[in-house]
Amino acid sequence: MTDSLAEIRNLRRISPALATSGQPTEQHLAAIAAEGFEVVVNLALHDDPRYSLKDEAGSVAALGMEYIHIPVAFDRPTREDLRAFMAAMAQHRGQKIWVHCAANMRVTAFVGLHWALQEGWDRARAFELMDGVWKPNEVWAAFIADNLAAGA
Repeated sequence: MTDSLAEIRNLRRISPALATSGQPTEQHLAAIAAEGFEVVVNLALHDDPRYSLKDEAGSVAALGMEYIHIPVAFDRPTREDLRAFMAAMAQHRGQKIWVHCAANMRVTAFVGLHWALQEGWDRARAFELMDGVWKPNEVWAAFIADNLAAGA
C-alpha cells in the first residue's frame, strides 16, 4: 500500500480487493487508482467541504475508476441506502473496491450489514470491522438491528 494512503482517517485494508476509510484527498485518490482499485463508493454527503471534495466524481473518473455515490445522512440512514450499497457491492463483485465516507463509520456499519445479510456471516464476525472503528449511537444501533431483523 502506498505510504500516503496510511494517512487516510480510519483506513482499513480488508482484503486485496476491498478497503474502507474516511474521506480521501485528491492525492489519496491518485494513490488508490495507482494501487489498481477500480471502483470508489462514497457514502458521505457532498454538503460539507471539511468532509468532501469539490468534484470527487470528476476526479475519480479522470483517474479511470468508477464512482458510485450513495449519500447516507448520518442521522437518518435508510433501508433504501443499504439496498443501494448492497446492489453496488454485488454488481462489482470481483473488482477492487474502495468504500469511504467521512470517517469510516457509515461504511463499517454498511459493510457489516452486507456481510451478515448477503454473505451469511455471523453477527460477531460481520461487525468486527465496525467494532474496531466506532460504537454505533442509538440511531445506528437501531438501524443495524432493524435491518438484521428484516433481512433488509
